[in-house]
Amino acid sequence: MGYAYKIHNQQGVYFITCTVVQWIDVFTRRKYADIVIDSLRYCQQNKGLRIFGWVIMSNHLHMIVSCDEETNLSDVLRDFKKYTSTQVVDAIEKNTQESRRSWLLWLLKKDGNIQFWQPDNHAKEIVSLEFFNSKLGYIHDNPVRAGIVEKQEEYLYSSARDYYGKDGLLKISTFM
Repeated sequence: MGYAYKIHNQQGVYFITCTVVQWIDVFTRRKYADIVIDSLRYCQQNKGLRIFGWVIMSNHLHMIVSCDEETNLSDVLRDFKKYTSTQVVDAIEKNTQESRRSWLLWLLKKDGNIQFWQPDNHAKEIVSLEFFNSKLGYIHDNPVRAGIVEKQEEYLYSSARDYYGKDGLLKISTFM
């Protein structure tokens, strides 16, 4: 992991990418994406996480986030990734309707150890309003570029809905 992508300012605002190992399309099932949503909501309510923008795609998550003054962003992301790893793999194990269950578990559990997320977060600190808007646009355009929806605000698993005046799944903080 390069020095440039580490979180140096623990209270800074960062563009983060969390990617499932081997780019496995896990979040094609709402059940698994909802685990991520619930965990992010918990982090907002109990760990001081502020979310300015986000999107969950089939195999990765983009966010613009920061933490309050008492919390380290690195610690919150570590806990989030550890918890969601365990919960998603557990949900896959228990989902008898999951047609890819054996294959997914084979990829995600090696020798009893779970590796769900890639280890890095590809963190880029947001240093200007222009950079923030660029990354927010990138986040909201992901489902459009992937051909999932025609308009940003149509995608349920994104903060674009909030920016278009609709109720989203997570509380969004205002930037600057």
